[in-house]
Amino acid sequence: MTEPGRVVLVTGGSRGIGLGIARAFAALGDRVAVTYKSKPPEDANLVALKADVTSDDEVDAAFAAVEERWGPVEVLVANAGITRDGLLLRMGESDFGDVVDTNLTGAYRCAKRAAGPMVRARTGRMIFVSSVAGLAGSAGQANYAASKAGLVGLARSIARELARRNITANVVAPGPVETDMTDALPEARRNELAASVPLGRFATIDEVAAAVTFLASSQAASITGAVLPVDGGLGMGH
Repeated sequence: MTEPGRVVLVTGGSRGIGLGIARAFAALGDRVAVTYKSKPPEDANLVALKADVTSDDEVDAAFAAVEERWGPVEVLVANAGITRDGLLLRMGESDFGDVVDTNLTGAYRCAKRAAGPMVRARTGRMIFVSSVAGLAGSAGQANYAASKAGLVGLARSIARELARRNITANVVAPGPVETDMTDALPEARRNELAASVPLGRFATIDEVAAAVTFLASSQAASITGAVLPVDGGLGMGH
C-alpha cells in the first residue's frame, strides 16, 4: 500500500496505538523511528529516540538523529499525547496547559520541524492522531478534547499552506481502542463504553494503524485536510 523504504517518524511510539502504527509501517518495509518519553519499545525493527515533544530542543535533536541516519523525515505521525482528566470546576490550569502543550503544541513543534525538508523535497505526509473526544466532546476531558480538536484545525491549515508542495496533512480520530490502558478498566466500564459504540465493540490497534498507513500511501495522494474516524460510528455526524 505504500512505497518501501520511506523514512517515518512516529511520536509517542513506545506502546499502544503509537507502537502499533510504527510496527505497521515497518512491516511495509519503511525505515521507522519512534520517540519515547520514559521507556523505549522493545522492537529491533524500530529506532527509538528519547524525546519530549514539549521541548523544542529535544524535538530538533530527534529529527536530526533521523536525518543523520536515513535522511529527512518523509512521513510524520504526530501521536504523542497525555491525559489529565477532571471535571471543569476542579481542573487546574496546569492540568489544562500541560495536556494542550503535549497533545497540540507538541504536534505543531514536530510538524514545523518536518515541514522545511518536506517543502524542499516537494513531497511529504503528515498524519495527526486525534480522538472522537475532539469531535464530540467528552465530560471530564475538557483539556484533552480541546487539544484533540485543535489538531483538526492545525492539520487543515497545514494542508492549505503546503498542498502546492505535494505535502498532505490529515487526521485519524479513533474512538475506544483495545490497548493495555483500556484493558485495565473495570469490566463494567468497558461494557459501558462498548455499548456506546454503534458497532458494539472497541477498535483494534491494527485498525487504527491501517487508517494511518493508508493516508500515508500513494493511494491517498489526493486526500488532504481530511478527518478519518476509526470509532465504530461513535462520532458520526461530526
